[in-house]
Amino acid sequence: MKVLQFPLARITIAFVIGILITYFLKPIPMIVFLFLAVSIIIFLTAYFLSKTNRKFQLFFGIATYLLALAVGITTQTVHTDSNQQNNYTHCKNIFDKKHTFTLTLREKLKSNTFNDRYIALLNSVDNKKTTGRILLNINKDSLNHTFIIGNQLKINSLLSKNTSQKNPNQFDYRQYLENKQIYAQLYAEPNEIQLSSEIVKDIWFYTSRLRNRIIQNLEKSNFDNKELNVAVALIMGQQQDIDPEIIQDYQYAGAVHILSVSGLHIGFILLFVTFILKPFPNTRKGAFIKLIITLACLSLFGILAGLAPSVVRSVTMFSFVAIGLYLRRSVNIYHTLLASIFLILLFQPSFLFDVGFQLSYVALFFIVWLQPLMANLWQPKNKILNYFWDILTVSFAAQIGTFPLSIYYFHQFPGLFFVTNLIVIPFLGFIMSLGVLIMSLAAFNWVPFYPTKTLEISIYYLDKIINKIASLEQFVIKDIPLNSSLLISSYLVIITVIITFQYKNFRSLICVLISIIIFQLSAIGTKWNVQNQTEFIVLNTTKSTQLIERKGNKAVIYTNDHILNNTVLASYLTANFSTLKGKYKLKNLMYFRGNKILVIDSSKVYPRNISPDVVIITQSPKINFDRLLQTLKPKLIVADASNYKSFQKRWKITCEQQKIPFHATGEKGFYKIN
Repeated sequence: MKVLQFPLARITIAFVIGILITYFLKPIPMIVFLFLAVSIIIFLTAYFLSKTNRKFQLFFGIATYLLALAVGITTQTVHTDSNQQNNYTHCKNIFDKKHTFTLTLREKLKSNTFNDRYIALLNSVDNKKTTGRILLNINKDSLNHTFIIGNQLKINSLLSKNTSQKNPNQFDYRQYLENKQIYAQLYAEPNEIQLSSEIVKDIWFYTSRLRNRIIQNLEKSNFDNKELNVAVALIMGQQQDIDPEIIQDYQYAGAVHILSVSGLHIGFILLFVTFILKPFPNTRKGAFIKLIITLACLSLFGILAGLAPSVVRSVTMFSFVAIGLYLRRSVNIYHTLLASIFLILLFQPSFLFDVGFQLSYVALFFIVWLQPLMANLWQPKNKILNYFWDILTVSFAAQIGTFPLSIYYFHQFPGLFFVTNLIVIPFLGFIMSLGVLIMSLAAFNWVPFYPTKTLEISIYYLDKIINKIASLEQFVIKDIPLNSSLLISSYLVIITVIITFQYKNFRSLICVLISIIIFQLSAIGTKWNVQNQTEFIVLNTTKSTQLIERKGNKAVIYTNDHILNNTVLASYLTANFSTLKGKYKLKNLMYFRGNKILVIDSSKVYPRNISPDVVIITQSPKINFDRLLQTLKPKLIVADASNYKSFQKRWKITCEQQKIPFHATGEKGFYKIN
């Protein structure tokens, strides 16, 4: 592809590889800085040699990519908060006992059933200056305490480490938080919090206050709460209060991307600002003023939308476009994409691991590359037909590009995405135009009745359309398995097919055939690995006991409840390319690969004359645990989450006294025998 011929493309690739090396290998910072210094010396040497002798130009190119690699490694190292000496993770006994924390609220997150949730910046621990980001959970109570961004709180509590997933193949929430430099959580009761009279009035405080003013003014105008939450998501990208059922509808309809501010929204803002600034003279001074105003508007909108990765990407990219227009130069979209990637990751390398960031760039790259090829297949002369044809080709280009990545992360595919885009995108243009106007006026405490009512009704019908499309669930393909090898090989197939479609030569066709063979080998390898796997798993479920036995791609489940935890089971089956072949009542005695497994439930019935390898305890049986261990002499005790925590603590102490391993799924997660 021609894009790889750009020096910036190769430099960006080397830079990204450097970030990935640090992310997975976690090198010692001192070695990283030493490598950077050596790379700079090599680069400078190669630069001066290439100036005097052209034979050294290849050496200079290699040195440039080596320096880009070193900069990527260093950037990720420097921006990893746990590497900072004053980060709270380095405090002594930080997770072992209660401490007094002072912190500043930075961002409001979506609340759950029990807690209001915030991202907070630590200021000190026990009056010692400390830095770092934590997740603050404040228990909801009847008094409905409210805090604002910028509040400084003092809390005496126990800091908790992020816990990994408790069941196999679930979303790794701990890794998700760590990618955002959040390594721990703090739980607090409202009456235990001391609120400082001082407020940190930074950019986050003022933007939060502006968002709240807009929302409050719209609420005062009797804007329906359900439609208001959708409007706030569409215009400002804030999804904290949106109904989960509405989000699910947008997912099933293939339109969830419009709830996250991205290129579509920022592109409209650029057009809107450009239109407003048309009266400015096209003199050198006037053009410069227009550029400054445009960049300021884009930046302000990005901050209002919470600076999510997709927002930062779009604001950065369209800022480059605005600068290109000011310089009166044709903007190469590939250069713009690469420059925005490099610039964003230079300041926030953790964005590379954000799913939204990945999907945004992949979608945009395929739109830029594939959409013109698809559009050339048919060029209708009718302007209306041409408009809808462009929408359709853009939708298909983005969907083809993001298809493997979406399946890899979400394991589902909305089959009616093209219908949704054909209907929604024209409708969305009107809603965005009206919404930006109304929210701009609401920021100045003026909410005109008729335009606001029009916006509310428009969003109401938008939700109705989305709900109608989403209700056709037979078109939503769910539980599609895909692993990393199939992900990479599927992209090889897609890219080589597009190149062949573009150039139509024999060499490209050979590349397609090779990529198909690689994909088939990946599929065969995956199937072989699955067929040769056998495992027995005790799931971490609270209301019932669920045990999975899998041999190859066939699994059965043993449970004492007729209602299964479908989410946990579906995740496991999808990730392991398996199907559920049967559901059986829980047995007291089972055998797996030479292991004798005894299950003891609330009935307290168990045979005395066997020596089990593993004893699984469920449903909090009231038994003499010390006598049970002496009678059965098991090699391991497993207690699932259906047992009382107080019982598990006593059992753990008894096992430690008798030197028998004890595994509580509520503490350590699922238990697996393979």
